[in-house]
Amino acid sequence: KQTRGAFGEIQLRDIVAQALPADSYALQATLSNGRRADCLIHLPRPPGPIAIDAKFPLEPYEALRAARTEAEQTEARRMMRAAIRHHLRAIADKYIVEGETAEGALMFLPSEAVYAELHANFPELVREGFALRVWIVSPTTCMATLNTMRAVLKDARMKEQAGAIRRELAALCRDIDLLGGRVENLDRHFAQATKDVAEIRTSAERATRRARRLDNFDFEELAPEHAPGSLP
Repeated sequence: KQTRGAFGEIQLRDIVAQALPADSYALQATLSNGRRADCLIHLPRPPGPIAIDAKFPLEPYEALRAARTEAEQTEARRMMRAAIRHHLRAIADKYIVEGETAEGALMFLPSEAVYAELHANFPELVREGFALRVWIVSPTTCMATLNTMRAVLKDARMKEQAGAIRRELAALCRDIDLLGGRVENLDRHFAQATKDVAEIRTSAERATRRARRLDNFDFEELAPEHAPGSLP
């Protein structure tokens, strides 16, 4: 079991690493119930984080392939049906946590042949998986599913960036409004200063003219013909 678990985990890790940014998932992630998911995709809500299990029981499938007689095949199919049903229920119980994860989980099959066998000869198990909200994926369908998740993650990040841009634009508009008010105040100050300078210039010109008139004034014309107290 450790070998088949390691094989599935390694294959899943490689597929996830190819499909998703490194910060969008966690390997061997521990949930609040103490269960450890082989991979947890950090999808935004809804649907929320979704767990992927890679510990598919390969032994029953290998026994089915090795069966030669009809009796062996019947017994191998029974064992495979029971093992997969048990695994589906275990995934639903362990990795679907209300309020924490998405309302579903993925069961990763490390082989396209196993996936084909399951859909061809055990369709009732696929239906049971849907009922439990455990979706069965192969390497190919897992990659397709992860590509869809990547689009969801990209859309969520674009919305986050759009929100940040809107906040920056709102702040910029406030700054522009403040700047406009300050420009108006400065314009009024300049207008008042210009008026004051003009009035100063007018006063200076008036004072200059008076000084020139005084400078050119003939004081002798105003001198008295006789000094005070003299006789005519």
